[in-house]
Amino acid sequence: MNNLFRVLLVLISCCGSMFAADGVIHSRWADSDPRLDTNPLSSFWRGSEPIYMESDALGKTKPKYRTEIRTRWTKQNLYFLFVCPYEELNLTPNPNTSAETNELWNWDVAEAFIGADFKNIKRYKEFEISPQGEWVDLDIDLDRQQDDSGWKWNSNFEVSSRIDKAAHVWYGTMRIPYAAIDSRPAVAGNTLRINLFRCQGPASSRHYIAWRAPMRDSFHTPERFGILQLVK
Repeated sequence: MNNLFRVLLVLISCCGSMFAADGVIHSRWADSDPRLDTNPLSSFWRGSEPIYMESDALGKTKPKYRTEIRTRWTKQNLYFLFVCPYEELNLTPNPNTSAETNELWNWDVAEAFIGADFKNIKRYKEFEISPQGEWVDLDIDLDRQQDDSGWKWNSNFEVSSRIDKAAHVWYGTMRIPYAAIDSRPAVAGNTLRINLFRCQGPASSRHYIAWRAPMRDSFHTPERFGILQLVK
């Protein structure tokens, strides 16, 4: 019986790991808020577990664009780091990093869609960063699709980006005030709904990369979101 019990524990553990890899992100606690850091080897980011997005919108693997994401949290903020390999960048000609850029998604961006409402999954927030440090944040309500004022919402999130042209990789980091996402205090065990995306390349060879493939031609498919959990 003891041996059988051990086997069952192993199977449960394996199944749990498979589920975590497929649909759960663990955001790791940090005891202080550092300056924004785009170096994945820094002490801040080494304290987190990487996850990867590498499929297109229909779930086909795109290994050339396998994107590493790391996340951490503090009492005040939620952090993300995107490590984005590219072939050719599609950049705005006159970047403005002092104000948000509406329709930034028409260029190269990394995106986080995050919601705290598990009853109305059509409500969530969208955060975008470009390789040049441009940004936009949006309050999304899919029941009001004709109302395009969501981009005027302001979360006061901060971003930093850099491009390594020699390596063909760009790095982007976000610091999002936790209160902009969730009405609860940030504590270990909190769960949020999340999906992560990239838009990459010029119109002639545009690629759309997802953590959890929406399985249709729109990132705004909340039923395909996964879970982000705050952990110590």
